Amino acid sequence: MLKILFLLLMSGGIPVAIAMAGAALLYLFFVQSSPPFVVIHRMVSGIDSFPLLAVPFFILAGNLMNNAGITNRIYNYALALVGWLKGGLGHVNVVGSVVFAGMSGTAIADAAGLGTIEIKAMKDHGYETEFAVGVTAASATLGPIIPPSLPFVIYGMMANVSVGALFLAGILPGVLMAILMMLTVAYFAHKNGWGGDIRFEWPRVMKALAETAVVIGWPLALWFLVKEGGLPAQPAVFVALIVLFAADKFFQFQAVLPIMTPVLLIGGMTTGVFTPTEGAIAACVWAIVLGFFWYRTLHFKMFVKICLDTVETTATVLFIVAAASIFGWMLTATGVTSAIGQWVLGFTTEPWMFLLLANLLMLFVGCFLEPTAAITILVPILVPICQQLGIDLVHFGLVMVLNLMIGLLHPPMGMVLFVLARVAKLSVERTTMAILPWLFPLLGSLVVITYVPSLVLWLPKQFY
Repeated sequence: MLKILFLLLMSGGIPVAIAMAGAALLYLFFVQSSPPFVVIHRMVSGIDSFPLLAVPFFILAGNLMNNAGITNRIYNYALALVGWLKGGLGHVNVVGSVVFAGMSGTAIADAAGLGTIEIKAMKDHGYETEFAVGVTAASATLGPIIPPSLPFVIYGMMANVSVGALFLAGILPGVLMAILMMLTVAYFAHKNGWGGDIRFEWPRVMKALAETAVVIGWPLALWFLVKEGGLPAQPAVFVALIVLFAADKFFQFQAVLPIMTPVLLIGGMTTGVFTPTEGAIAACVWAIVLGFFWYRTLHFKMFVKICLDTVETTATVLFIVAAASIFGWMLTATGVTSAIGQWVLGFTTEPWMFLLLANLLMLFVGCFLEPTAAITILVPILVPICQQLGIDLVHFGLVMVLNLMIGLLHPPMGMVLFVLARVAKLSVERTTMAILPWLFPLLGSLVVITYVPSLVLWLPKQFY
């Protein structure tokens, strides 16, 4: 009955969050004769969580970076690094998304922020609009896979899994996805005879490689100073930051300091300096320092607008979480989740078969539900089955989030699809067709991530 009410409300064009809360309210009031305030109580309980405080701060950090001119710096860095390859701007698109993913945490922010710059640049260089839209859509899925990630925060809270472990688990799969996308770009470049979009110049490439070396070497050097050198952590970090800012000023780096955002987050969480929620606050402070005091591209009026946009986005996300929490609670209370679990376990007890069925289900659900709502509904249903079959919940979290990100690329509810259709001024039909070839690297990545769990779990096991 509950599911029927939900589907009826959804078919009437009612937003998914209101449909979930409304179905639960109608079921409680007319079927169970329970007082309506139960719905309000459960919705408030669903968002009364300390880990969920990370959501508004990660959104704020992404908005600050996006409005502080950081996207142009990331684009120029990626252009210098790989723009000379065949199909150059396609590779720039992927590399830029990898970097921007370390700040935004969402696929939609990646598509709307960096995607706007990339699609225009690719069209100006003579690339087909469909190719530009396809590679931008595919690379946008990296946003929630490479840390930080808002879906990981929601999943971690719902499944009682370490958010820090989820963040670490996303690094290697994100690298795999980027490599497969760049191979796809290389295939199209070879097929169409495309060359590079900038000349290969050693000074420019070496500077980009030097920035990459700084990003990788700086945390390793700091770790060595603290662990092997016996220096106290706080003075070592303070000195390392001074050296980093001095190097950035002297060498005029493009994107070293923005790229340090995920390094700051992962390093702080794995060393126990702060929790994921505190890490989100640290990311905001870092973005404010860069925008207001270092690059001086932010001002107070812009900051107020960014905060208002963050409040609006946060309200939307948390309302979905609240509505989905009451709906998920009702599914559990009415025995739907246990019935589904018994049916699945009666059908198969093989983990590989369950993962196959779960992938098909999540790909389907991702086409109709926003990822936050899908996670809060699916976790109570699928996680208990994973626990009975011995499937690692960190691994399953990566599988779930990637499935739902692929769902963002398809009608009828694919938000990335609609964002890019608007940015590129294409019809939804043409945008959908442009994205279809890019499903091959995405689904290939999904297969590897699903059935090679060591790729996902190797980094978390080193620290947790």
